[in-house]
Amino acid sequence: MKNLLILTLVGACLLSCKQSDTQNTNALKYPTTKKVDTVTNYFGTNVKDPYRWLEDDMSNETASWVSAQNEVTFNYLANIPYRDQLKNRLEELWNYEKIGSPKKEGDYTYFSKNNGLQNQNVIYRYKNEGDEPEVFLDPNTFSEDGTTSLGSGLSFSKDGKTVAYAISEGGSDWRKVIIMDAISKEIKEDTLVDVKFTGLSWKGNEGIYYSSYEKPKGSELSAKTDQHRLFYHKLGTEQANDPIIFGDKDKRRYVRGGVTEDGKYLIISASVSTSGNELYYKDLSNPNNDIKPIILGFDNSTNVIDHRNGYFYLSTNLNASNKRIVKVSVNNPSKENWIDVIPETENVLNISTASGYIFAKYMVDAVSKVMQYDFDGKLIREIKLPGVGTANGFGGKKDAETIYYSFTNYTTPSSIYSFKPKTGESELYKKPAIDFNSNDFESKQVFYTSKDGTKVPMIISYKKGTVLDGKNPTILYGYGGFNISLTPSFSIANSVWMEQGGVYAVPNLRGGGEYGKKWHDAGTKMQKQNVFDDFIAAAEYLISENYTSSEYLAIRGGSNGGLLVGATMTQRPNLMKVALPAVGVMDMLRYHTFTAGAGWAYDYGTSEDSKEMFEYLKGYSPVHNVKEGVQYPATLVTTGDHDDRVVPAHSFKYAAELQANQAGNNPTLIRIETNAGHGAGTPVSKTIEQYADIFGFTLYNMGYKELPSKSKIKG
Repeated sequence: MKNLLILTLVGACLLSCKQSDTQNTNALKYPTTKKVDTVTNYFGTNVKDPYRWLEDDMSNETASWVSAQNEVTFNYLANIPYRDQLKNRLEELWNYEKIGSPKKEGDYTYFSKNNGLQNQNVIYRYKNEGDEPEVFLDPNTFSEDGTTSLGSGLSFSKDGKTVAYAISEGGSDWRKVIIMDAISKEIKEDTLVDVKFTGLSWKGNEGIYYSSYEKPKGSELSAKTDQHRLFYHKLGTEQANDPIIFGDKDKRRYVRGGVTEDGKYLIISASVSTSGNELYYKDLSNPNNDIKPIILGFDNSTNVIDHRNGYFYLSTNLNASNKRIVKVSVNNPSKENWIDVIPETENVLNISTASGYIFAKYMVDAVSKVMQYDFDGKLIREIKLPGVGTANGFGGKKDAETIYYSFTNYTTPSSIYSFKPKTGESELYKKPAIDFNSNDFESKQVFYTSKDGTKVPMIISYKKGTVLDGKNPTILYGYGGFNISLTPSFSIANSVWMEQGGVYAVPNLRGGGEYGKKWHDAGTKMQKQNVFDDFIAAAEYLISENYTSSEYLAIRGGSNGGLLVGATMTQRPNLMKVALPAVGVMDMLRYHTFTAGAGWAYDYGTSEDSKEMFEYLKGYSPVHNVKEGVQYPATLVTTGDHDDRVVPAHSFKYAAELQANQAGNNPTLIRIETNAGHGAGTPVSKTIEQYADIFGFTLYNMGYKELPSKSKIKG
């Protein structure tokens, strides 16, 4: 009763701390965004595109617009009274040592570490257990402002004496590949440039396979890149002489090559979209051997997980929406000869291999379950996990005696565990010393009903003792696309949100991969509205169950999730108080004309496909559905000026439409991070600034004059 009384008083205090519903935004004066009479005809329908000029990222006019928008936005954010308090708390919580799983290469063991607030993780190594680790590679030295990052993991030659790694400058997807002597740490004269969407795979100690496009004419940040090719670079030779291994004749938007661990075969995956691939192989014992197919066509996704004793082991969703493991003779690998090793189950399967075993990582309602098998498909054991959440890892070389995995959920910071596959022995390897008490928080999984009757899972996390009175500031986060699964994971930023009494809710929308290919397909093309309906139903559930109300609800998502937010807020503008679309795909009629956007057609379809597809896309495209005279929620659009994945013009045009048409006083701002891309490699300092702005904007527009105190909610 005492706690209930405290909580009741808290609710009253929170209400008394709120401003009136009308924010002081009348003084906001947005930069003038000119309109140009640009029209495109789609199947007999003329569509106006007055802000198309903002697509030109090389023009001074666009640069001036970006500068003017940022001036308004950052002035607004700087005046939020508790913005610095949020930033300080984010820095405090972020400032703990973070260590990655160790990996043995040659004579050394390598691992990543961040002392706390370093912009980029540092790579360390040691020779013998107990040795003092030395710095091997410090990306913080790549640039003064921390915006040059390690673009992918380290790839070592067979003997571990040479390493290749990619770097990203300003967040761009275009990479440079540095090749270095791993013993002396001396950089070789083999730097590769203009590399994009690549793996790095060694052929013994001689050279590496990598993938890229021809550098486009015009802007490298927005021009279309369409034909991906696989190259081979032999050490000590000029990149200009690197032979094309695959992709010169047949147009493929994504090509990747990797060598099997035994070094015998090159495996090539080729696709025209982000879903479905063809699979090829080449016997590397003779350079004149032909590249041969394993499976052709793009209706299914198949990958080689290992080669053993003349058999390829494949992970595939062919005739198995949730995936299965098969084996097939290298001499006759066509699908008619595939033999099940681990059959499909009711749960989605992801695979890793290590120590001569297969580790089957299942998703059971988006939560991990891990089984260990031998290569005959015999179950060795179910691996007992530390709790309910997400386990990643369980990968390693065939001779590894100890492997590692991480475990996390929405209220548990990620810890690393060691595992001995032969005995099943597991123990805690590294636990973070973070100023966050997981016992003060809880997560609850619920199942709600979407518009068409589909049951959708959602995990809701919050501080214990939170009163369900409809007045809790809540962030509803979603994605819903590209077969990507949102599984429970700890976020420093979200923990700060929950410390303030905030609720954090994540539904597993259709379009994702949580229930396999059928779940993914149910949110694609002409069924994309299912994704938005699922998200809307999640919001309605949170409101009906009194977690929050429309006055205290924010919706958030990035990339495809930015599209989700844009479509949801234009369809149901009164459902939420705040909208936070990040790096979103906002112009559904033109997305496929930029960079590698055409590869997203499996999920979206394109406006060129048919009149029906054009009309469907136009029906939900955020840029084309902002209506004059509608009061939209307070909106903070976020993007990066170097985003060459989802070009910032999407966000520019959407923000311009909102500013031109918004009724009422809710702010519609765009925050454009300079020298930043789609998100990967963003310096910690910039990330903290972004979250302070996002959370500050959200709470301020929910009416809070001061932060909800951590002490106000008791368990």
